[in-house]
Amino acid sequence: MFYTDGQLQYPVRVERPNPVFARALQQAIGGVEGEIRVAMQYMFQAFGARGPSKYRDMLLNTATEELGHIEMLATAVALNLENAPLSFQEEVSADPIGGAILNGVDMRQILSTGLAALPSDANGVPFDASHVYASGNLAADMYANVTAESSGRVLAVRLYNMTDDPGMKDMLSFLIARDTMHQQQWLAAIEDMGGEAMNLPIPNSFPQSQEAQEFSYAYFGHMTDGTIPQGRWSEGPSMDGKGTFSSQVSKPMGGKPSLAPARPDGGGQVQQTSKSGAGGLLGQIEGAIERNI
Repeated sequence: MFYTDGQLQYPVRVERPNPVFARALQQAIGGVEGEIRVAMQYMFQAFGARGPSKYRDMLLNTATEELGHIEMLATAVALNLENAPLSFQEEVSADPIGGAILNGVDMRQILSTGLAALPSDANGVPFDASHVYASGNLAADMYANVTAESSGRVLAVRLYNMTDDPGMKDMLSFLIARDTMHQQQWLAAIEDMGGEAMNLPIPNSFPQSQEAQEFSYAYFGHMTDGTIPQGRWSEGPSMDGKGTFSSQVSKPMGGKPSLAPARPDGGGQVQQTSKSGAGGLLGQIEGAIERNI
């Protein structure tokens, strides 16, 4: 069950409404780096969490906070759209250059919402949950969460640098700070589950003795000149402390793939039903012979 008191988590004010910035803010709502994504990601991770209840509770708390961030950003979008032109005539008459501001607005913010936010990104693409990751493995999910918060913080910083409105900078500075905390929070959860060395590789429930261990810590180089980029990943102890990095030029270890001919009733061409692919009478004879074998 969820509750709301109708109040914003942090003040949202706009001193100079900017419809173009309202469109940019949509990315922080419904974009791949946005708040709907992380709210749903943490929510579904919590719904499926097994094990100690503290992890589920932590995820639910943070998911609820992210819902509050959506509310803040949607409010910011609406405030930035106040006094926005509602017709081409209105904008052209105010700006002889010819509708520069109106052309930068997401038209659906006018046509579909009456100057309000949408559950979509800055290009108007609706949020579709394709980047909501909830694997059921808490360690894997925490790494995904660090990535989500990192890319979200990058976006918030870009938005901060895009605007000169003091109110928007203040709101974004809060969201940036929360992204910092959440990055630390998920890393702390990984440590709480035993630390990175114990959690890697994920899932740690699969015995490494059953994997092809000669490839477990080998960096493959695929450059045509045979060079290999050297770094922390190419030599020395592995990050989980369970092996040693090495590097090698990648070579094909398997032959060319060979599939069976297409089935006669599979909707392919006649020429696909024989291995030789010969057409005409010869191909038909070969096909008939193969079918009778």
